[in-house]
Amino acid sequence: MDLNAVRMFVAVVQAGSLSAAATRLAVPLPTLSRRIRELERELNVQLLERSVRGTRLTDSGMQLYESANRGIEELAGAERAVMSDQAQLKGLLRLSLPPAFEPWWALLSQFQRLYPGIRLNVFTTERRVDLIEDGVDVALRVGAIAHEAMVARHLLSYRHVLVAGPALLERFGKPEAPADLHRFPCATWRLSAAGIARWQLGAQLFEPQAVLATNDYLHLHSRALQGEVVTELPPFLAAEALRDGRLVALLPGYPLPEQQINLLYPSHRHPSSIVRAYLEFCRDRLPDVLNGHRSSAAPG
Repeated sequence: MDLNAVRMFVAVVQAGSLSAAATRLAVPLPTLSRRIRELERELNVQLLERSVRGTRLTDSGMQLYESANRGIEELAGAERAVMSDQAQLKGLLRLSLPPAFEPWWALLSQFQRLYPGIRLNVFTTERRVDLIEDGVDVALRVGAIAHEAMVARHLLSYRHVLVAGPALLERFGKPEAPADLHRFPCATWRLSAAGIARWQLGAQLFEPQAVLATNDYLHLHSRALQGEVVTELPPFLAAEALRDGRLVALLPGYPLPEQQINLLYPSHRHPSSIVRAYLEFCRDRLPDVLNGHRSSAAPG
């Protein structure tokens, strides 16, 4: 049974005539009349007796109206309840983040203060998750996007910075060109044990002989602060130490490649109110959360 046709039938009964119902529903009268006739043919009964004075229910029509009206009222109530929940934004939001992405910790804290009814389930990993298989609503992705089944919301672009502690520079001097890094102990970020770390410094590709390779930027940050290594760090991890002199930025004339930050969600899934609120919140609040790190990150 066509639910829309049943709704039209109920509207005709409540309005008292086809013409009045057509006006109320903003549906052309011939369309409304045709849909009622189609419903009668589908049920193989006459639902309405038409006259110049309007319409009158048949016994079969009365039976359908009483049942259908209750069902439509229940559906309307359910719809109002769902819309109310969405308006109040209550529910679970499942997220994926890279490790050590500290600005997002503050961002999520602000998000939950604004939307206390939203519960967060955060999955932290350096691997590229499958949003469908891993049950993730939105993933934060750093780097190029090459997945046709995903929608990418670009947030901003930034560059990692090459840093060292003052004590290390006192021992080895300050490098003036990428080749000078050969005399320094270097530490690199690696996604897998098999990968070879390379730094694209401006137009020059430099392959450090790393004394340490790890997929943990917090570890690299710690070793740089101890004055043990030259390493690359995301700007938000290095910013405070650069400001207070505990780290020094190296080779500013040879910048590391630009990184893209995107939020991904499945293209075939219409984003819920909660997902839309999260996407808009990240877009609007991220510059404020980055705060002093903003100078190292250019808007996309």
